[in-house]
Order: sequence, then C-alpha cells, then structure tokens
Amino acid sequence: MDPIYITELFGTFFFAMSGALAAAEHNEEHDWFGAGFIGFVTAIGGGSLRDILLGSYPLIWVGNVRFLYAILLGILLAGLFYNTLLKLRRTFLLFDTLGISLFTILGTEKALRYGISSEVAAMMGMFTAVMGGVVRDTLLNEVPVIFKKEIYASACLMGASIYLLLINFGVERNSSFFASILVVVIIRILALKFKLSLPKFKRG
Repeated sequence: MDPIYITELFGTFFFAMSGALAAAEHNEEHDWFGAGFIGFVTAIGGGSLRDILLGSYPLIWVGNVRFLYAILLGILLAGLFYNTLLKLRRTFLLFDTLGISLFTILGTEKALRYGISSEVAAMMGMFTAVMGGVVRDTLLNEVPVIFKKEIYASACLMGASIYLLLINFGVERNSSFFASILVVVIIRILALKFKLSLPKFKRG
C-alpha cells in the first residue's frame, strides 16, 4: 500500500481527533454529535477545499470510505480517552501539528499531479493544512489560529517549499515527503516552545 496514502489516512485521523478535543475543551456541554461534527469538519475542511479548487471529484472522503472510518476512529478515541489525553500537556497542539504537517505535503503533491505550478502548489498545500482548523475555530466562535501571532500557516509554506526544492533536486519522493513533514513539525514545535512569531504588520 502506498505510504503516502497511509499518511493521508493518519493526517485525517489526527485532525478529527484534534477537532473533537478542541470542541470538548471549548465547551464541556458538547454531546457526542456536536464534538463529532467539529472533528469531522476539521478533518475534511482543508482536503475538500483543495479538491474543489483542483476540480478533483469525487472529494477524497466521498470517494474512499476509509477516510470516513479514520475520522470516526479519531472522534471515538478522543471521546473515550478525553480525560487521559487532556492530562498530557499540549496534546491538542501535538495532534494539530501532526495534522498540518501531513496535510501540507499531501496537498502540495496532489496539486503538482494536476499540473499546477510550484508556487500555487505550495499555497494549495497550506490551504489543505489550515482550512480545516479555520472552519473549526469559526464554528467554536474563536479567532482562527492563522490570524494569531503564532507561526502556523508560515510553517506549512516553509515545509511545502522544502518539499518542492527537494523534488527539483531529484531527491527520492518518499524521502522528500517525510523530510518535509519533519520540517513543519520542528518549526511548529520550536515556535511554540520559544514563543516565536512573525513581525507585526503595521503602519509607521
């Protein structure tokens, strides 16, 4: 089985789990359906937008039921082990980081397969990674993380750029794929640990 296909399943799983955990953490009154719905849209949001923009139909989760199973498993485990997971520091951030790192490179590669230019492919990778989180935060009535000071979407762009660079230099596909995922994870972890952020956009 294609390791990148397996990686996409894992990315979907992690995003579903992070979305469900975020919903429960935001409002303890959420029932299973409410938390599950947030987990679902978090998992499919970025990939669905990517496929719509690329004209790729059916959408990946519609055409392959295994993605639905990955989503349901992530939601189920988040619910069953909610208290345990929340006791682990930064659990939500860990799952979210794994999700964006996997989806960034997956989105970039899929755009390339559709003949999209490298510059647009990098943007497509970023959209794939962050739009599920934007939908999640909007539904939870929070400011989406991409509009906060944290290094988030820019980490995705850096990872996508590294992937494109490695591919252009002829580095083997799977090696490029996993090395670029690691870049996103490292940037995100360092940004959180040392509270790094990009310069403010302001006048004067």
